Amino acid sequence: MGEMINRGTGLLLIDVTNSNPNGDPDRDSDPRTRQDGRGEISPVSFKRKLRDLVQAKDSPLWQELADELNLPKDGFDILESKTTKRSDVRSLSAEELLEKYWDVRVFGTTFLEGETGEQGSFITSGVVQFGLGVSLDPVNIERMTTTKVLPVEEGKGKGMAPLAFRIVSYGLYAMPFFINATAAQKTHCTKKDIELLLRLIPHAYKETASYIRPQVDIRYAFYVEHNRARGTYNDFRIIEALTPVRIDGKTGPAKSWKDYDEASLKQSITKLNESLAGKTSPVVDLTEML
Repeated sequence: MGEMINRGTGLLLIDVTNSNPNGDPDRDSDPRTRQDGRGEISPVSFKRKLRDLVQAKDSPLWQELADELNLPKDGFDILESKTTKRSDVRSLSAEELLEKYWDVRVFGTTFLEGETGEQGSFITSGVVQFGLGVSLDPVNIERMTTTKVLPVEEGKGKGMAPLAFRIVSYGLYAMPFFINATAAQKTHCTKKDIELLLRLIPHAYKETASYIRPQVDIRYAFYVEHNRARGTYNDFRIIEALTPVRIDGKTGPAKSWKDYDEASLKQSITKLNESLAGKTSPVVDLTEML
């Protein structure tokens, strides 16, 4: 193993404008929402984007990060990928699995759940855990019918996709994440693996934008590294201090980032850093690493 990993606490503020950040297959791909009207982004959805960035070895982003972090050529494959063959994975020992796949070391895996043999009862929990991303306020969902140049059926002039374009008008989502150093003993996750993760996070939406997600991006990616592996400050207090509030205490769907009190957020971060002194590193914004 490499250098010792310390506990980490982070919060992503994901800004969504006229986009669908995470469709719900149980609701015809409507943006995910909870009963109180707030939007959701699943941890699985976000980790998928990080995996895709690591898998795209020909991309300028990967080539730049691999050079900057001096990453070895091997050991950064992705297990949970459409190109991974279960038969090939079965032939690997636990050590080989960990050595080969970055996402197993970082996120753990349920890929081989239910299989027999050594891997069957293998790692199910990784070093890094992303929580559910939830919008700070209820969101409005817009739906409209779109047209296609090519016809869907023979003999028709054009195709129609009734109410297929389903988007959130605006939403600010807060997604917490945590680095559990204890799990690294089992997954052999290294400091280099975590450094790569932290460098990838700001690019998660920029580099994977799509027709239905043209304006989803991370406005802030706050991160606090504790001074010890076991943690040196309360995670909840960190998350609360990094969560913005509405201007003048307004309620209901927000229309833009301007509805949130950024000045108050900066003051909260300043106070938090005073409390963290000597216990953790200061709050950093990973997007500034761009």
